[in-house]
Amino acid sequence: MEPTDQNRRAWDEIHRSRTRLASEQLLIPKQIFDLIPDVEGRHVLHLQCATGEATAQLVERGALVTAVDVSAEEIEVARERAPDVAYYHADVHELPLELHRGRFDLVFTGGDVLGSIRDLDQWLAGIVAALKPGGTLLLYDGHPVTERVDPLGHWRDNYFEESDERPWRLDEVVNAVVGAGLRMTRLAEFQTFYKGIQRDRRVPWDFALIAEKPG
Repeated sequence: MEPTDQNRRAWDEIHRSRTRLASEQLLIPKQIFDLIPDVEGRHVLHLQCATGEATAQLVERGALVTAVDVSAEEIEVARERAPDVAYYHADVHELPLELHRGRFDLVFTGGDVLGSIRDLDQWLAGIVAALKPGGTLLLYDGHPVTERVDPLGHWRDNYFEESDERPWRLDEVVNAVVGAGLRMTRLAEFQTFYKGIQRDRRVPWDFALIAEKPG
């Protein structure tokens, strides 16, 4: 059966909706923008910058941005989007030594990043080394509970079950941050950042964490 014009239009709209949603998820959510301190003229280290959508937003706010990603291809895309940024092709567990000089006012990372973190302590050691005294870490991501429930809120697995493939639990992330010597100042849980995804609003789908390096 040949597709009708109506079917084509419906498919095109689905494709546009998926594209908008994918693009939206690479941008900084409004709820996170409300938490970001004033970055105008400040040095910001953006970890796992991917293709630079969020990096460009930080630049637009007047930040002096240094960005890191493990993918050279994605860095090249980010460079086209935000050329006035110092980019480093590196694993966030092994930041280049020149980033360990304690000169950043803010380390910013978020948007599906914790799933790629193999070692919380090693990752946070680099962040602490990068931050200046009084500097801030802002992390946002999907809430760890979301890996255990489906979009309608039905439990699929035990949140506390030990597994090599399970995500970091929220208490593990918070305890690692505190253990790294950072001072927690805020932990926020959200119903969802993304209105375009149908999710059970009784479940916390996203979270944000803010911590400071003691002065």
